Parts: sequence; structure tokens; C-alpha cells
Amino acid sequence: MKLSIIIPVYNEKDTILEVIRRVQNVPVEKEIIVVDDGSSDGTRELLQEIKNKEVLNNSVKIIFKDKNEGKGSAIRKGLKYTTGDVVVIQDADLEYNPMEWCKMLKVMEEKKLDIVYGSRFIKKQPVFLINLIANKILTFLTNILFKSHITDMETCYKMCKRDLLLSLNLQTNSFEIEPEITCKILKKGYTIKEIPITYSPRRKGKKINWKDGVKAVFYIFKYRITL
Repeated sequence: MKLSIIIPVYNEKDTILEVIRRVQNVPVEKEIIVVDDGSSDGTRELLQEIKNKEVLNNSVKIIFKDKNEGKGSAIRKGLKYTTGDVVVIQDADLEYNPMEWCKMLKVMEEKKLDIVYGSRFIKKQPVFLINLIANKILTFLTNILFKSHITDMETCYKMCKRDLLLSLNLQTNSFEIEPEITCKILKKGYTIKEIPITYSPRRKGKKINWKDGVKAVFYIFKYRITL
């Protein structure tokens, strides 16, 4: 199966090239779609420079948005350029290890699944306490309202068949894209398979805050009531 990787990036000039390198090194058939969400720290210029010099191979597409609208907006933009059988998101920092996709794809193929999540909480991982608490609350609400049994609703590694992801008609622009994807998948009656992944949290440069947590709670209830 061909894997489409969407990398939404905003102000990550210190990590984006290493992320792209790590993604390129994953030994699977793939295409890489980098979406710059109006960066202002030099990320945009860096990506434009390497695009102009054709440093990246043809499997990498670089898309520039005119203004910063959020992670969800960048993901939705990137989704329009995907051609693979399966889609996964890769954050532009170095918290997640792209090599985990090999395990996820293997499970997806062997069990003939439509969705596989990489969970940071099946096995004990180093996670900042505030992030752990917030994720536990959001995951608990999701499980209660949608009768599911997942451990990591907010994981970046939501690997999903492209056709299913397109059918969700995603609408949100910011970090609420995470509950939107999960809630819409569960509301359609799909079961989410999780496997453990490694995780290296960072504090510096994090763009999510408590307001995003409040919005996530709102959207979880919204999707339960309205979908």
C-alpha cells in the first residue's frame, strides 16, 4: 500500500529538515506532502529555498498557505494532494518516530483494517503531567460518549485509509481536527485499532494550550450530538 504523509508545519525551522529526512528514510512506498501554514520564523523561506534547488526528490510536494490558520487547515489542504491508499499525519517537530509506521502498516495489512492509531499510552512513556491529564480527560470523554475503548485520542499518528478520511468531510482549522477525526470515525461505526509507539515529548515550541483543550471538549460533545 502506498502511504501519503501530510506534514503540517508552522514555525519549525530548526526541525523541519530533519523531520523530512527521517520520513524519507522510512522503507515504505510513500509520498510526502509538506504544508507550510504561513510560517514567519524562516521556515517558509527554508522550504522555498530547497524547493527551488530541487534538493528534495519527486516524492515530496511542498505547499505554501498564504496565512496561518492552524493544524487542521493545513491537514485539510494537504489531503487534497494525496494519492496514496493510506494517509498519516507527521508533526513537524521531533516527538514522533516515523519508523513506527512500518508496524502500523503491517497491522493494517494483516488484519485488513481501515484505521490504526499509534498510542503513546499503551506502554509507559515520558509525558508531561499536564499533557497527560488533558489527554486522559479528552480520551475518557470520547470513550464514554462514543462507546469506544481507545487510550490516546490526541495522538498524531492516526493512520487511515484515504477514502475513509476523505468521507469524513473535515471542517475544523486548528487542533480540534484531532477530536473531529476520531469522533467522526467512531460515529460511522468503525473500530479503532491501537498499537504502542515511542514518543519523545518537547516543551519548547509547543503551540497547543489550555484553550485548545477546552475547544476539544466542546467539539467532542458537538459531534456526539450533531453527527
